[in-house]
Amino acid sequence: MDRKMQNEKHLTGALILAVFTAVLGSFQYGYGIGVINAPQQIIEKHYDRILRGDEVEQLERSINTNATEEEELLPSVTTYWSLSVSIFSVGGMVSSFFVGWIADKLGRIKAMIVVNILSLIGALLMGLAPYGQAHALVIAGRLVTGMYCGLASGLVPMYVGEIAPTSLRGALGTLHQLAIVTGILISQVIGLKFILGSETLWPLLLALSGAPAILQIILLFFCPESPRFLYINQGKEEAAKRNLKKLRGQYDPTREIAEMKKEKDEAASEKKVSIIQLFKSSSYRQPLLVALMLHMSQQFSGINAIFYYSTSIFQKAGIGQPVYATIGVGVVNTIATVVSVFLVEKAGRRPLILVGLAGMCICAVLMTIGLALQSQVYGISYLSMVAIFLFVVFFEIGPGPIPWFIVAELFSQGPRPAAMAVAGCLNWTCNFIIGMCFQYIANLCGPYVFIIFAALLLGFTLFTHFKVPETKGRSFEEIQAEFRKGRHTSRGGAKAFTEMEYLGSRDA
Repeated sequence: MDRKMQNEKHLTGALILAVFTAVLGSFQYGYGIGVINAPQQIIEKHYDRILRGDEVEQLERSINTNATEEEELLPSVTTYWSLSVSIFSVGGMVSSFFVGWIADKLGRIKAMIVVNILSLIGALLMGLAPYGQAHALVIAGRLVTGMYCGLASGLVPMYVGEIAPTSLRGALGTLHQLAIVTGILISQVIGLKFILGSETLWPLLLALSGAPAILQIILLFFCPESPRFLYINQGKEEAAKRNLKKLRGQYDPTREIAEMKKEKDEAASEKKVSIIQLFKSSSYRQPLLVALMLHMSQQFSGINAIFYYSTSIFQKAGIGQPVYATIGVGVVNTIATVVSVFLVEKAGRRPLILVGLAGMCICAVLMTIGLALQSQVYGISYLSMVAIFLFVVFFEIGPGPIPWFIVAELFSQGPRPAAMAVAGCLNWTCNFIIGMCFQYIANLCGPYVFIIFAALLLGFTLFTHFKVPETKGRSFEEIQAEFRKGRHTSRGGAKAFTEMEYLGSRDA
């Protein structure tokens, strides 16, 4: 009871401010994902006018005529639109490799301040789109914004994971995902035609991503630097103690400092870990495999296919107002993430990932049935709609939020920046593949496209059952000890499986 009360006191005003400020970067990431969906048709028409070279004439004709027929867009518009969507992921894919370097070079706080410059540049480029070659400016703005989000998606979980007490690490880590889905929802709502998704205001809609960047820059000056960074990376024990007391309130930091000292001694003995060393070292092989597979499962689950193309999916399902159905997905997405904040410290990481992946697999099958039979069975399109909503709920229970912070739990201070950079890069690479290829695969496979995701989800579920350890309530050292011993917390055959693999890795 005393320990529980002590842990509850760790949720202080300074900790809340620091976490809130950090996840403003996650909010920008979510806004970048969702903002491009709702105004798709309007932006495509604008691209078409620019590419035809007769913008004024085309615009006047579209306003003054009562023609009911839609003009066919130039073929190149599809290419430029696909680039506008997917270039965001290319930016994140490239920049995520530098997360560890900039975090160690500048510190967590200064790094988050500096990278916001990219966010502001990206917002400015997109806001200026009507005054130049719109397609080029939007693509450039999305690229730069993606570069910011690639860095933020690594820096935010790293900082939150390092300042959070062990008892709250999962719940606070989940706030990164909550901020992402909140950003998606807000972008969908203000992207409606009667708000900012109009013929004249869509550039402002895209440029608004710079607003939280300005707020975050201001608030970061009032946030304490990560005590783990100060002690382990810079050797500033007194500064680390001061920041621990700021973050924890009335608190004796001796125990945490001792834990950091042990971690620092281990990191000093193994030297700084580069990305190449991370792959070469057998001691990191299992945690790295787990981290990468969890990030792959997050993206190849099919969730971003729904986020990027939900409106067109609902149209094919026969939904009358697909934009509002998409917003409904965003609302469900946000509510489910709020629930996961409370679940993750009660149920643990591993069970939530398992339930989430298995549930998504079933929903993908139901989605396929609904889409395949919609022309034959009256009302079955609603099965697709319900399956999409449940798919999102299962995603946010575990597969969505947990991969972001579990990487910080699986690795100690030495290899953590490199591991988060590699995991982040893989996440963004998978994101890019889905964003670029889903529409073509959907056209090829028709209503059976989600069977592919169902098969992948089944594979990810089996991997999680056999390979993923529980990290709830454990220190970094305890988790590392589990990997070193080759023991996972999975039951029955899973434990025997991992012990055999450990023996094999030793022989190798």
